[in-house]
Amino acid sequence: MRPKIYLFGDSITEESYGDGGWGASLTNHFSRTVDLILRGYSGYNTRWALKVLERVFSTAEGVDPLAVTVFFGANDACLPDRCSAFQHVPLDEYKLNLNSIIAFLKKRWPTTHILLITPPPIDEEGRLQYPYVENTLNLPERTNEAAGAYAKACVSVAGECETPVIDLWTKMQEFPDWKKDCLRDGLHLTPSGNRIVFEEVLMKLRDEGLSLEILPVDLPPITDIDPNDPLKSFEQ
Repeated sequence: MRPKIYLFGDSITEESYGDGGWGASLTNHFSRTVDLILRGYSGYNTRWALKVLERVFSTAEGVDPLAVTVFFGANDACLPDRCSAFQHVPLDEYKLNLNSIIAFLKKRWPTTHILLITPPPIDEEGRLQYPYVENTLNLPERTNEAAGAYAKACVSVAGECETPVIDLWTKMQEFPDWKKDCLRDGLHLTPSGNRIVFEEVLMKLRDEGLSLEILPVDLPPITDIDPNDPLKSFEQ
């Protein structure tokens, strides 16, 4: 049976199997070595994620998955006095929730690599242009400053838990035109934004020893099959 990698997060994870998505790119990259399992939940924050952990991650798994990406914070960082206040989670609780999610995964799967991903930066003009709910205040429900505070908290939790982390908030802003090149609506990712996540995840997995050069291929590749005796390759 092939090993597994779980992708756990909010809408940025749920949408990652779309055309050019970072999850789809990972699935293609590991097509003969690993099964990628999508567990993305649009609109979810860490408070809600904690409530569904037992349902998301079954105890029936016979073998620990290779890795789990944990990608929350964009919804936690909604401002408490704006139109998406129901998704807001205070910063201190966000940190506690991330710690609890990591503790749950480590207890369930002691050998599994856990990779945290911070929320991305926010283009506030984009958020005003593409509101998800009625916005009577005509103010962005998220700000880049708030997203940065949650990103910093995520990096802090990773350090405390000795868990690898991708600081997407910082990484994405290294690109000059990130607001339009990386984000399609001020929050969700364009193909270029998805490419950044894919490359960063791939690099972190490689750092953990999870790469195509190390992972075994599922069943003999065509290059290993003897043209004169093809069935011999399947006797091993």
